Amino acid sequence: MESLTTLDRMIRLAVDLVNTKTLDPEQLTSPEALKRFLLDHGEPTATVDEGDLAAVKAIRERLRAVFHAEPAAAAGVLNELLGDYAVRPYLSDHDGSPWHLHVAKPDATWAEWLAAGAALGLAGFAAGHGFEAIHTCAAPDCERVFVNAAERRPRRFCTPTCSSRTRVASYRARKATPRIEPRDPATEERT
Repeated sequence: MESLTTLDRMIRLAVDLVNTKTLDPEQLTSPEALKRFLLDHGEPTATVDEGDLAAVKAIRERLRAVFHAEPAAAAGVLNELLGDYAVRPYLSDHDGSPWHLHVAKPDATWAEWLAAGAALGLAGFAAGHGFEAIHTCAAPDCERVFVNAAERRPRRFCTPTCSSRTRVASYRARKATPRIEPRDPATEERT
């Protein structure tokens, strides 16, 4: 069984990868942007090219489906990704890094590595918390995804900012709509 830290990292990778393309501008615009993404997620700088970028974007779209699908379909997507990219987990201390688990083949491309790790992280999360804990933001102007492990504190929004913005917009819409008072026949004049 994997350590919680490893699974948390894989879950974060999945969420962050999907969130690189939302209503906000595309974040993975070049191989250099992909390098930054990998570096920000604890991976040493690597050589990536346009082919890697295109492959990672394709994996991102397969992962996005997990957040939008019904549980059986989401499980199907994860099982496909695991079948296509994951291998029996093994320990590695490559490049002087501390011992850690790998779930992709040793010579995996970055897209294969991301697919295997992200799929395993989301599958482990879904097994522990259910697919109802894997969400898309409820704000109408947001497409970000998130996971919520807090069973007694369900979330509908990716951030407090989206929650507040949606609540304020709803309040303003209610205030802007003219209120029609019900008619009271007893006070109306008869003609």
